[in-house]
Amino acid sequence: LPAELRAAVRALVGELDSLFTALGLREESFAVGALSRVVAAELASYASARNRRRTATNKASVIFVDRTLDLAGAVGHHGDNLAEKILSVLPKLPGHKTDVMVNMVELTALQSTDETCRIIAPGCLAQPNDPAARALWESFMNLKQKEAVMEARRHLVEAASRENLPIKMSMGRVTPEQLSSYIQLFRNNLKALENHCGLLQLVLATVQTLKHPQTSKWDNFLAFERLLLQTIGESEMASVLNQLLPMIKSYNERTKDDYACEDFLVLLIYIYSVVGEIKCGKELDTAEEEVKRALVKAICDEPEPSPLLQKIT
Repeated sequence: LPAELRAAVRALVGELDSLFTALGLREESFAVGALSRVVAAELASYASARNRRRTATNKASVIFVDRTLDLAGAVGHHGDNLAEKILSVLPKLPGHKTDVMVNMVELTALQSTDETCRIIAPGCLAQPNDPAARALWESFMNLKQKEAVMEARRHLVEAASRENLPIKMSMGRVTPEQLSSYIQLFRNNLKALENHCGLLQLVLATVQTLKHPQTSKWDNFLAFERLLLQTIGESEMASVLNQLLPMIKSYNERTKDDYACEDFLVLLIYIYSVVGEIKCGKELDTAEEEVKRALVKAICDEPEPSPLLQKIT
């Protein structure tokens, strides 16, 4: 271990020993993960801990667990879930961490093409007083995207039928355009709009997410992460980084389909979180240096660094 990490482990072990002494524990340690094994081994050989275990009366099992996979959970793109896509793609509702702004212009006579238009108050996902909207949100969280979008269409058709709106049910694949055409039926009927406002906000969130350019990038992320998991199982870390290297492009070289600097930071966090123990060596050192050099160049070439890149630099 590097000297700084060794010092941190010793400090942690000292604190743990003090805690176990206060509790009068004679522990048996178990470890899940590379760093956890280091901590458990250090605790086992710690002089003060050995003395304590000879006299302590209370037995306990202590399990040390590495938390690196928590990072993979935070940065990964997990499966075919519409709720997660909506929460990731649409802008956050001001003052909230777990809700988003839904553009409501489509339900008005104001036809503004300006996405920054703020005349109409935004909608949101939280609809506690609308049973249909709550049921639809449950579908977004629990069903695959294709099934969830079909549920959105079904709820919309049922709502339109109850309001005697001239809806034409169509079978087959659900498209954002089809959902938008159904939503338009509610626009000129204020009573129907009021009765089903919560449901309409969720369907609008679906339409805006499916049309959003970030959605296709989400699917690319998911495919790449699955490929990485296969590659990591079969190859060394250096090989994985060498696959990533050609994809790191500066601002002037990128197209709209290429990954930006922030995307690579997310991918690198994911890779290093899921890979487990890494075998060091010259080949890995070379690969890491090349990736770092390419990433630094890409960040320095950004004409307008994002707030995240500004914080990092």
